[in-house]
Amino acid sequence: MLGFNHQEGHYLEIDGAHIYYEIQGNAKGYPLIFLHGGLSDIETFNRLANHFGNTYQLIGIDSRGQGKSTLGKENLTYKRIQQDVEAIIRHLGLKKYSIIGHSDGGIVALRLAAAGTIPVDKMVVIGTHWTLQENDPMKEITKQVTAEGWRAMLPDTYESYQRLNPQADFNKLIEVLVSMWLDTSENSYPNEAIRQITCKLLVIRGDNDKLVSRINSAELAENVAHSCLLNIPFLGHSPHEENPEMLIPFLTKFLPK
Repeated sequence: MLGFNHQEGHYLEIDGAHIYYEIQGNAKGYPLIFLHGGLSDIETFNRLANHFGNTYQLIGIDSRGQGKSTLGKENLTYKRIQQDVEAIIRHLGLKKYSIIGHSDGGIVALRLAAAGTIPVDKMVVIGTHWTLQENDPMKEITKQVTAEGWRAMLPDTYESYQRLNPQADFNKLIEVLVSMWLDTSENSYPNEAIRQITCKLLVIRGDNDKLVSRINSAELAENVAHSCLLNIPFLGHSPHEENPEMLIPFLTKFLPK
């Protein structure tokens, strides 16, 4: 097993929160940073990590308030998580790296690449919004999210959070995440700033994704200069978990050697 285990990582204190990161795989390999989706953690990438760990150095970061990372007292925004990721990149002294981000993690990756403060070589985003329009169906879905409903529908993610997080408060986490998902301020989705992204981008979407529309993913690819779009039939919001074997050939071709 070459994936993440939440046993061998480290904490970096960043603006009142302790952010957990873990390094696995080939210690001398090219660095791949993994940014997970909302109400999740880095172990959701393990089926990919087990495949790529012999070649690449794998760096997983638990987003603020999730996995083993604490929430801190600042408002949770995509900008705040972006700043956490940038701080860890600086802390590790990375000069060359690529990012694989899912959902929220993909949004953070897009913001980071658009900002250009710390250049990234290549980027893969999976099931990722770049903007939230007024008529986006995700808005109504998000407004219905409650702690009780999440526990009932996705008990495994709830149990993982309770087991891992040193300051677990699931009701609070749901509250701040829903607020972040619906936020349309400059601290939220990258919006038109994606046009400033200069790195190569692979946009991946499962064709049965109920949260991210075909149009949203196509527009993302259309507005980034060096991009390509992979829309995979029969898969949903998390194709890297549902059927990673369908992604691996494309990731192998795309990622730096």
